[in-house]
Amino acid sequence: MSDSGPGDFNQRIIEEFRANDGVVGGPFEGAPLLLLHSTGARSGAERVTPVVYRADGDRWVIFASKAGAPDNPDWFHNLRAHPEASIEVGTETVPVTATVAEGEEHDRLWEAQKQDMPGFADYEAKTTRRIPVVVLTRR
Repeated sequence: MSDSGPGDFNQRIIEEFRANDGVVGGPFEGAPLLLLHSTGARSGAERVTPVVYRADGDRWVIFASKAGAPDNPDWFHNLRAHPEASIEVGTETVPVTATVAEGEEHDRLWEAQKQDMPGFADYEAKTTRRIPVVVLTRR
């Protein structure tokens, strides 16, 4: 088995993010990226996950695409169980509350994300699930 799993990949992104004031290269070069600190739904342990976001006024919006996998990412389940979280954006750490967007708000944010970053439309085409949209609001 390879030592280079998803956790190692995420750890390298996290280290690069912190070493470069929130800027990373590679597959995320030029993309707005934040580090999401969530609490494990079952474990209660802190989890840190790099996530692409879009700004919506003074809120941050993240998308539970998991690259089009058939299931939602772990961080989504964590935020449903524990909506109080924090994010690192640039050099700032911000306490946030997560809410799942529904209806028109979901559709507006999701369509805008697909327009700005067409890779998200590719993720949608790979799965039968409705990709959740999560709004992070400063506490």
